[in-house]
Amino acid sequence: MVRLDTKRAKRITSATRSSKLNGYDQEKIGLTFLNSVHPAIKQQLADATDLKTFLETAGDLSLDKRKQIVEQALILFEDNFVHLPLKESMHGVNPIQKLRLIKHRLEQETDAELESELTFHSEILDIFNSVRDLHTNYLLPFPFAGKIAFLPFQIEEYFENGEPHYIATHFVQGFSHPHFKTGVEIKLWNGVPIGRAIELSGDLHAGSNFAARHVRGIDGLTIRPLVRSLPPDALWVVIGYTDLDGVEREIKQDWVVASSLPTFVEADADSLSTSAASQGIDLEAHITQETKKMLFAPEVLAAETKETKLSTQKAAAGQTVPTTMTSVFHAKSVNTAFGEFGHIRIFTFSVNDPGAFIHEFIRLVELLPQDGLILDVRGNGGGHIWASEGLLQVLTPVDIAPQPTQFVNTSLNLRICQRHETNPTGQIDLGAWVPSIRRSVQTGAVYSGGFPITPVDFANQIGQRYHGPVVLITDARCYSATDIFAAGFQDHEIGHVLGVDDNTGAGGANVWTHGLLQALLRLPSPPDDEIPYENLPNGANMRVAIRRTLRVGKQAGTPVEDLGITPDSRYHMTKNDLLLGNIDLLNKAGEMLSGMPVRRLNVTTTLNQNTLTLQVETLGLTRVDVYVDGRPIESFEVTDGIQSIEVSLPAGAMLLELAGFNANEYAASRMLDL
Repeated sequence: MVRLDTKRAKRITSATRSSKLNGYDQEKIGLTFLNSVHPAIKQQLADATDLKTFLETAGDLSLDKRKQIVEQALILFEDNFVHLPLKESMHGVNPIQKLRLIKHRLEQETDAELESELTFHSEILDIFNSVRDLHTNYLLPFPFAGKIAFLPFQIEEYFENGEPHYIATHFVQGFSHPHFKTGVEIKLWNGVPIGRAIELSGDLHAGSNFAARHVRGIDGLTIRPLVRSLPPDALWVVIGYTDLDGVEREIKQDWVVASSLPTFVEADADSLSTSAASQGIDLEAHITQETKKMLFAPEVLAAETKETKLSTQKAAAGQTVPTTMTSVFHAKSVNTAFGEFGHIRIFTFSVNDPGAFIHEFIRLVELLPQDGLILDVRGNGGGHIWASEGLLQVLTPVDIAPQPTQFVNTSLNLRICQRHETNPTGQIDLGAWVPSIRRSVQTGAVYSGGFPITPVDFANQIGQRYHGPVVLITDARCYSATDIFAAGFQDHEIGHVLGVDDNTGAGGANVWTHGLLQALLRLPSPPDDEIPYENLPNGANMRVAIRRTLRVGKQAGTPVEDLGITPDSRYHMTKNDLLLGNIDLLNKAGEMLSGMPVRRLNVTTTLNQNTLTLQVETLGLTRVDVYVDGRPIESFEVTDGIQSIEVSLPAGAMLLELAGFNANEYAASRMLDL
């Protein structure tokens, strides 16, 4: 690979040209912007090159290595893939037979007769993508792993009079052009009308419903994580657009290939740990989100390396609350046309410590206005399932029921679960699933019994800490642990789900890597006598949906996969949203919050021998019941405001719980350690 030095930049600049093509004014732009990128990402993009140069580094995968990849894929699909019956039914696919055909063909070939490596990768990717499951992936080997292909701008969709439009919104710092700038409308993509180009791009991705394929088609026009998809066929893109003066023009932009940011998932996913076994994440969406941050918000990366001074002051109108988790949260007090509300954006659930994640959310939300919260998870590809389900308790008084999960019943899954039936490593406990998988030999059941990944105690150990109304904003990029969060939010009737797409991404599973499957049979010692999982060549990897998730509440037993979460109401993004910080979307959420009831249940305590004095602040409540260590001891009528309540504590009391009611409706709760 070559670096873009000053001399090369001058040659590219001199090569910039303008010509008439198809009635458009066409201009060619090279890679000169790389000389002027934000300092925070200059080193990250130091090895950036054009696509042609990158493709020259592609290797030659031998016949034996190709056979190995096919054989390992067959094991995952035949013995581990939990959604195979669903996918065969919903999408009419047969990935196992396709892999068998490739295996048969390879057994007849010699190294001299092999097709190109890119063709082989394309075949395997097509099979994995055919099941439309963003958890079940073939991850490409060197030199594709760890690389992204991108264009130096972002395209987003808005609606006007019910019709979609596509505009360029964000640009890499250093990119400058007299006509192609923020707000120009994209009309053509390599001569193809933009709507059709998005459809073609969406077919390259594994979105399980139309909304998911559509948004991934938009992202794929400008960002391609090469660990999950092949490089673009074209070395450059010719974009037909209408400039801000209404003039139709064309611009020619080379694809750029650079190193992607390392992710928590890549670092931890193969280890024998609770985090590795509790992952629910769309890796491609996660890398795409990180790439957008790197290219279009490099100041966030810069902030992550600096010490953050936390505040204990309530946020003033329009003020952002500082956080140590800048890549995870953005919290702000926002003014809307309907009042001042809190706004928290959760970019990812991919965290090492779900407990710390929940406590930081609590700290942030308590510094925001308490009369309404806009909780925004758009673009969140998921992460640690404990973090997503554990957060729900903070927003509701009711007990949280984590989603039950099921294995597909196979002899290999039984062997894996039996080795971890008594949690011998102290990390992964699969014992609950063993009896039902073993029993399936007699019953013929397709799926095991259903048990949660998130422990029930963890999902309820803190209790409600925010009592105002909540609007949850979702989109079709929400996936996996974020699907689980949105489903739990809706199933526990916490608030209103406002979707900017018709559905979430519909990722209803826990995902395990090929490396984790290996580790589960190797440990604890001695290893299993017959481990079918072999090391993959050249740094290739695979992931598989291993346990499917089922909804609770009114939709109990409904799978999340392919169906996703339908929002309570649909919102169409406006041009002002894209260019003016989601102004119309926030106003819509504010309008909803303004019509929802506000509750408050705050308490401070003073202990004098066995008498506990409670200073209780309430709003929108008529009665408060008091429990100590789970037993009811007092019940008081209350009015809005602060009132003093005295209760007698039994010896050794540990936990105080307050349950607030509006008439007979259970509306608020608060837990305190004594």
